[in-house]
Amino acid sequence: MSNSQGHPILTDQQSAQRRTILPAWHWLRRYPREYLVGDVLAGFIVAVMLVPQGMAYALLAGLPPEVGLYASILPLIVYGLLGSSRTLAVGPVAIVSLLVATGIAPLAEVGSAAYLQLAIVLALLVGVIQLVMGLVRLGFLVNFLSHPVLAGFTSAAALVIGLSQIKHLLGIGMPRLEFFELLRYTTVHLTETNGTTLALGGGGVLILLYFKWGLGGQLKRWGVPPRWVLPITKSAPLVIVVLGTALVWGLQLDQRAGVAIVGDVPAGLPPLTLPTMNLGLWQQLLPTALVISFVGYMESIAVAKSLASKRRQKVGANQELLALGAANLGAMLTGGYPVTGGLSRSVVNYEAGANSGLASIITAVLIALTVIFLTPIFYFLPQAVLAAIVIVAVAGLVDVKTFRHVWQYNKADAASFVVTFLAVLAAGVENGILMGVGVAMLLFIWRSSRPHVAVVGRLGQSETYRNVRRHQVQCWPNVVAVRIDESLYFANSKFLEDTVLGLIADQPEVDHFVLIGTAVNFIDASALETLETLLQELKDAGVQLHLAAIKGPVLDRLRAIGFVDHLGEQFVHLTTHDAMCAIGVVSE
Repeated sequence: MSNSQGHPILTDQQSAQRRTILPAWHWLRRYPREYLVGDVLAGFIVAVMLVPQGMAYALLAGLPPEVGLYASILPLIVYGLLGSSRTLAVGPVAIVSLLVATGIAPLAEVGSAAYLQLAIVLALLVGVIQLVMGLVRLGFLVNFLSHPVLAGFTSAAALVIGLSQIKHLLGIGMPRLEFFELLRYTTVHLTETNGTTLALGGGGVLILLYFKWGLGGQLKRWGVPPRWVLPITKSAPLVIVVLGTALVWGLQLDQRAGVAIVGDVPAGLPPLTLPTMNLGLWQQLLPTALVISFVGYMESIAVAKSLASKRRQKVGANQELLALGAANLGAMLTGGYPVTGGLSRSVVNYEAGANSGLASIITAVLIALTVIFLTPIFYFLPQAVLAAIVIVAVAGLVDVKTFRHVWQYNKADAASFVVTFLAVLAAGVENGILMGVGVAMLLFIWRSSRPHVAVVGRLGQSETYRNVRRHQVQCWPNVVAVRIDESLYFANSKFLEDTVLGLIADQPEVDHFVLIGTAVNFIDASALETLETLLQELKDAGVQLHLAAIKGPVLDRLRAIGFVDHLGEQFVHLTTHDAMCAIGVVSE
């Protein structure tokens, strides 16, 4: 089908399919003119932030600074077209950079060609993992990273990142050590601090903090138009890069004071790169790639959903996996390293007025122009300034507020926070987060293995039945009605059996037992066997088992396997009140 000019006309179904595959389709076809100002401004401001941040995060990952810029071009374009979030800013981030360094450092010398090649392989693996997860709709797997575990990991990782940058801030050469060893080494060698380097880095930290916390209020008091406040306050990384570079170049601080500088940054767009086909190395990097895939996606989807909710927009969880996976493949093809959505840049992108993926594409174009024309000016950029950018960026990731909140609400969840936090510091970031996930899973199994059991009675003359410990209810000596507030599976089936038999043993006059299943969503094979055993044990004790308020899908399975036939259809009741009427203790 075509129109009068010969252009094809899409049906609603075809258009919907294209929007699903390519979320940018809706704004590529009919881009609203009013979106342009916000997208251009947001793209420019994020580019101003991303140039120094990308270089700093690349150094944190043990890579040359230009790799951070390379990872900020094609991945941003790919995500701008495929991402379902209109404001998520993708690129290098601190925690992923730390994970890259942790995973690759044992396999190759930092700064070597082999090290860079492994970073490219890591981008490939992360891209493939996220793409596969998106295609088979496995986004739910990230739910195993509970919020306390993720907060504990992020807080500890922020400390590890901050301490790793102290060597650049102080101008001290340090070996690669674990957190506590590095802390001790730093303390012992403080006397070797390069004063000039510390002044540059410390000055950068102060400027960043002033722009972040103080400048905005002053600009408003001075009557600066609100639309200019955000660009000015978010230009702090660029400001200290320009000032630091100018001071080192003008005063020759690299030669006179031994200030470490970035040095030559290759000009021109990144070449097409392909990963090394060494399956042994791929296997060694796979655990790191899995951690990066999960952690990166968790950070991205959390930010994307938070910002989308403010505008009543939707974010597709599996589409985000596809977009991030494709973005990482883009990083692999252009000499970059793994990327994900960043919190601070995404918030700036949102506040600056980003309305579509065009903002991300504009950022990528500006980064590309920087790589082509402006890299020579970074020669005298002091590494202490880049360290200051990283330290200030991760300082806000230490999440004391979440720990306090979780501690007040649930001590067990707080324990998973603490275990993850300490494990990351003591055993490294990968082992730390795995231990945190393990503790969270053990806590879940422990909780569900001892589900809440409520003996219920009738509330007044109503058809409502509530916990005898919480309400004044009517009970009967020959009937016990119990509600199990958990699905039944292998870990808690014996607890159910012991609880039921214990209640019957304590009340010899009972001849009817009602099991209420309003909270039971699933009964596995082990629990089914326990129910069959329990049915026989109750019969032997002269007690009739009744099922009440069992959910449809659960009851279908019990009927299909023959349990209901064995129990008797007349002992399966729609509600607890129906069961009591059938027993005869209440009237309809």
